[in-house]
Amino acid sequence: MTRQEKKAAAFQVLHAGAAFVIPNPWDAGSARVLAALGFKALATTSSGFAFTLGRRDGMVTLDEVVAHAAALDRATNLPLSVDLENGYGPNPESVAVAITRVAEVGVVGASIEDYDPSGEIYEMDHAVERVAAAVETARGLGFPFMLTARAENHIRGNPNLEDTIRRLLAFEEAGADVLYAPGLRTAEEIRAVCDAVSKPVNVLALGGLSLTEIVAAGARRVSVGGSLTWVAVKAMAHAAEAIRDAGDFSALAARLPLGEWFAD
Repeated sequence: MTRQEKKAAAFQVLHAGAAFVIPNPWDAGSARVLAALGFKALATTSSGFAFTLGRRDGMVTLDEVVAHAAALDRATNLPLSVDLENGYGPNPESVAVAITRVAEVGVVGASIEDYDPSGEIYEMDHAVERVAAAVETARGLGFPFMLTARAENHIRGNPNLEDTIRRLLAFEEAGADVLYAPGLRTAEEIRAVCDAVSKPVNVLALGGLSLTEIVAAGARRVSVGGSLTWVAVKAMAHAAEAIRDAGDFSALAARLPLGEWFAD
């Protein structure tokens, strides 16, 4: 088996077992730290990566994402799934190209969402066509590429749980391996989604629910989106503010076990 095939097989096995957390590094260094801390798979964060380029979420090109994915894949031996946003184009052909491009650099999974950067959620039939194109491309890669289909209602101003479930069911029918509706905020919402579908459901962790509560509601995979990025940036900003306002350098005393984390 190739390195990519081994990662793909490991990722597939993870989804067939107990629920797991898939954290979201924003660069190769954070990916290596998360691997050293014992996580079993990683997923990129579009907002966290955009931050590393000094941009807001949604302002990154496919070429940049492919280069980022390649760097993260090289950084660890863990399976990597990539946030492909809307596939960098509204039509099914764009989605297929995006899947192919990241697969070429070692990636073994990706997510496609039903929201266009112009500000609209795609009409149902069109959204399903896009997922179907992603599935067809993934199945032609020659290894088990885990495709996640996202229904964006709850973070795009339309928290309609009935419509979210209807979309996820359609995406499941189109062949998606994992289903994801970011923005579910209660155990009841998570349970309603998980009870309605048969494929593994990814849930975006929020501060109000513990891992135990999310898993008890039926989730099989839990991601954190850009949140770890913001935790790191907040710590940096607080330290910089203390330096600016009080000449306080105490935060710079922090020491990290980089030799242990980055050991080959």
